[in-house]
Amino acid sequence: MSVTTVPIQPIKKGSVTKLWIGLALIAAIAAGLAWMGTKAAVANGATNEQFLAANADEEGVETTKSGLQYKVIKPGEGASPTVTDTALVKYEGRLRDGTIFDANEQAPMPVGRVVPGFSEAMQLMQKGGEYRIWIPSDLAYGEVSPGPEIPANSLLIFDVTLMDFISQEQMQQLQQQMQQQGIAPGGPPPGQ
Repeated sequence: MSVTTVPIQPIKKGSVTKLWIGLALIAAIAAGLAWMGTKAAVANGATNEQFLAANADEEGVETTKSGLQYKVIKPGEGASPTVTDTALVKYEGRLRDGTIFDANEQAPMPVGRVVPGFSEAMQLMQKGGEYRIWIPSDLAYGEVSPGPEIPANSLLIFDVTLMDFISQEQMQQLQQQMQQQGIAPGGPPPGQ
């Protein structure tokens, strides 16, 4: 019986280095994919507290003492509205799963008469500012569901643009002018 030997070819110079670099790249890609999968699992399957804890580590996200989180998408200019002002905002509100429950291109909102988290966020903004805000359920509707589109204990996410705001005095003057002209707020136009 004869044994045929196959000689092992010598390894070219630099091949071992390329092999180690390739293995390091594969390990880095695997770690990145694992991190993305974990992040998606936290976003979709975690409790609101776990979600907010992970979100707080995202770049640009600030957390207030109350637990409200916000990110400045575009800074505004000038003063910020107060709790007695009425703000004109553009917004889109959604749940953690991405379901949009409300949106408006121009909504007047009394700053002190919205959920506490939304009120707090508006008081941080300036005219022209665009923010993304994450409102914990205890700063939103808590254990009460305001309707079928927002389940109880929901974390609310808003993209908000503060277009303008006016003081309580200015709002009262506008209402008086409208009454003097015979225009009821929200009523039909004159002559109808």
